[in-house]
Amino acid sequence: MQEMAVIIGGYFFIFFARILDVSLMTMRTLMVVRGQKLYAAIIGFFEVIIYIVALGKIFNDLSNPLNLISYALGFATGNYVGSWLEEKLAVGTFTVQVITLKEPLALTEILRDEGYGVTVIEGEGREGRRYILQIILQRKRFKHLRKVIDEWDQESFWTIFDARSTRGGVFTQSRKGK
Repeated sequence: MQEMAVIIGGYFFIFFARILDVSLMTMRTLMVVRGQKLYAAIIGFFEVIIYIVALGKIFNDLSNPLNLISYALGFATGNYVGSWLEEKLAVGTFTVQVITLKEPLALTEILRDEGYGVTVIEGEGREGRRYILQIILQRKRFKHLRKVIDEWDQESFWTIFDARSTRGGVFTQSRKGK
């Protein structure tokens, strides 16, 4: 009975170790992409230790298909958990571009009153002149921004870009104050 508990515990260990190391891999990759080298290095240190320990468990008994299944299930689940964590942590900066046909300059003032730095760019669309509102913000503020925009114009067109780094402007001033 005790031997069975050890075997099942081994499967759970492999499964959860893979969830943890793959989640860390996801976070590390995002830190690298966003230029956060130190955080990426620290995360990578722990990620590789967990990975090697889990891999060692697998290599101890390669003939056991349940070890391999636990490993694969942990990997798949780790991808999901890592993506979910990244979404919840909302680390980083977005550039959001908004085009609304409903009084764009009035929306600009509302967004500025909400504390967002907004740059207005004049462009030419298929149907004439359009204003592009460009807003740079912390990712964790995006839900609020989207709510303000949707309340103004449900039909607005917007795009989002990851901003690797920013310097100066209202964005930096409002970020220090918030």
